[in-house]
Order: sequence, then C-alpha cells, then structure tokens
Amino acid sequence: MNYLRRIPVLLLVFAIFSGCGDPENDAAGHADAPADASMTDAVTAALAELPAAIIGEGGPLQGNSINYFPVDAATTGYLAVPDGEGPFPALVIIHEWNGLTDRVRQVADDFAAEGYVTLAADLYQGRTGTNRDENIALMTEANENMPVVIENLNAAVAFLKQRSDVTGRIGAMGWCFGGGIALSFGLDGDNHDATAIFYGRLIDDPEALAHVDHEIYGTFARLDRGPAPEAVEAFEVALDAAGLEHDLHIYDDVNHGFWLRVDEEPDVRAVPAADAWNRLKDYLGRTLGD
Repeated sequence: MNYLRRIPVLLLVFAIFSGCGDPENDAAGHADAPADASMTDAVTAALAELPAAIIGEGGPLQGNSINYFPVDAATTGYLAVPDGEGPFPALVIIHEWNGLTDRVRQVADDFAAEGYVTLAADLYQGRTGTNRDENIALMTEANENMPVVIENLNAAVAFLKQRSDVTGRIGAMGWCFGGGIALSFGLDGDNHDATAIFYGRLIDDPEALAHVDHEIYGTFARLDRGPAPEAVEAFEVALDAAGLEHDLHIYDDVNHGFWLRVDEEPDVRAVPAADAWNRLKDYLGRTLGD
C-alpha cells in the first residue's frame, strides 16, 4: 500500500470517531409524531415496503457465523446466502458503533432475500458494546487500528470473490460508524463496485475522494449533527469536484439512526426509510447488476 493510498484512511480516523449513535448528536431530539394516533395510509404502505429487520420484525437467523479473516480467528462475521444457485452479486455490510448485533445479522438475511450474498463484517473480534462507554471504547480501538480494519474488509471481499455463487461484483455499506468505515474502505480498500453510506462521518477533500472509482450512495438526516446537513452538503460539493457520480439525500424530520430502527418511531421514520430503501435498491442494481 503506497503512501498516497493511505492518506484517505488517516483523514477519516478522526472524522469517524465521534457521535455514532449518541443522542447528543441529534439536533433538538426527535421529531414530533403525527397528532393522529393511527398510522396514515402512507406510513402503512411504507412499512409494507421495508425489510423486516429494520421495522423490528426480523425472524430467526437464516445464515451462519463464519471466520473470514485468516489472521484473526476471533473475528466472526455472518454470512447470508440467497436461495438458488446464482451466481449473485455480493455485499459487505458494516455494523454500527456497538458491534455486530442480531439486528445487523437480520439485515443481512433481508439482503440475501433480495438476491445478494451478504457478509456482515465483524470489526470488533466478536465483541459488542452494551452502553455508550463500551461502544466508544470498541470504536476507538478500531479507529486506532485502521490498517487492520481495512485488511479485515479486504479479507471479506476476498472471501466473497472466491465463492462460486458470487458474480464478482461486490458493494460495501454501513451505518454511522460503519457508514464512515464504508467510505474509508471505498477510498483505501481493495477494488469493489459500490459504497453506500447511512449517516456516516464524511470528508470534503476532492483529492482524497478521487481515489473512489464508483458511484456513491448516501442517506442522511436533517436532525442529525453526526454528520450535520452542512457536512453532507460539503461532501456533495467535494464529490462533484472529484467528478464522482452520487445519489445523496438528506431526509427532513428524522434524526440519527432512523433507517436501521424504523420501529422506534414508525410514524416519523417509515416514509423516508422506504424512500431510502428504494433508492438503495436502484443504486445496487446499477452498480452491482450485470
């Protein structure tokens, strides 16, 4: 890995650190729910479109735990595979600041149902946090060892590419801490074909972003400060300056974490989450399809 290729990762170490999942990074708390206690038709329709995991209805796990990182046996990911022979495109999904939880595993199952061989990566060596302090400690440890994080995700891509049921086209996506890591991996990891960011920390350096060789997807929240809307706008300006195609959107009336946990505020989160989901499916179809 040459020096120029290492610069983007170093730029992101500090940008990713703060705010993941922290209520202090939500602007003025949650948006008020609609006055009518019953769900509107739009909310009901949106909930019907969304993957089961993010509305709190994920079922028993369908995949398997795997050790994909040869240099570290403690690293334990989760692999979900579509029905049928394939070959299928593939995804590496990257957890939030608290580690690889069952909700993320259930999301992997949902992506498998959509036709993607999905590997939920483990950046914490099988550990998960149960409170803010533990989450920050785990996240800090990872950020202080970014070359190992990138090596971990490179191993995930290599694991998927060697499978006979994978087409070879692979994307990376994540939420919050994982969203920032997905961008870092897009900048500095082995070749892959898509990067999807859900309210992850960003950079605004066009020269660094020029290392990415594919379209970028991003979903963000207006009532978030990690990243704040201004940071998203600066990111978009930098992407334009770097000549990178992108599909970015800031959703009003929602805050940090809205997409992965629609069930916490379904009246507020369902409609924007469904729009983000449909955008994501279109994006993955463009970047990972034939």
